[in-house]
Amino acid sequence: MFSGIFSDPLPVGALAPDFTLPDDSGHTVSLSALKGRNVVLVFYPGDDTPGCTRQLCEFRDSWNGVKERGVEVFGVNPQSAGRHQNFRKKFQFPFPLLVDQERAVAKLYNASGLIVKRTVYLIGPDGVIRFAQRGMPKPSVVLAAAK
Repeated sequence: MFSGIFSDPLPVGALAPDFTLPDDSGHTVSLSALKGRNVVLVFYPGDDTPGCTRQLCEFRDSWNGVKERGVEVFGVNPQSAGRHQNFRKKFQFPFPLLVDQERAVAKLYNASGLIVKRTVYLIGPDGVIRFAQRGMPKPSVVLAAAK
């Protein structure tokens, strides 16, 4: 029953598990298709909640630095594409929100529990995890791991 509740994020240096998920616009996103790019995955518990909104707005507000480093950012949680669309539109996020309704990807990334564990990863162009942290690390800290 408590399996995974206290698990750590996947370790830096590990190969990031591949996945394919739909985004809020109905497009399919696969990590393998993003090979050669830095990718940030922001696992967050819920759309339009105070902490989650603040966290994703920080990435939105850091967008110039994100693009300068050639980083692709994705929010990930189990809510529906419709909820994601409303949340994204309301706060004008320039990045997609991925629909992980079965929490399969959250499980692969040790971000699943009673609710999705707030966890941020930066995956390098080679598919290796370069940054992994629970909580709400500042985008500048996450982006510093991009090479």
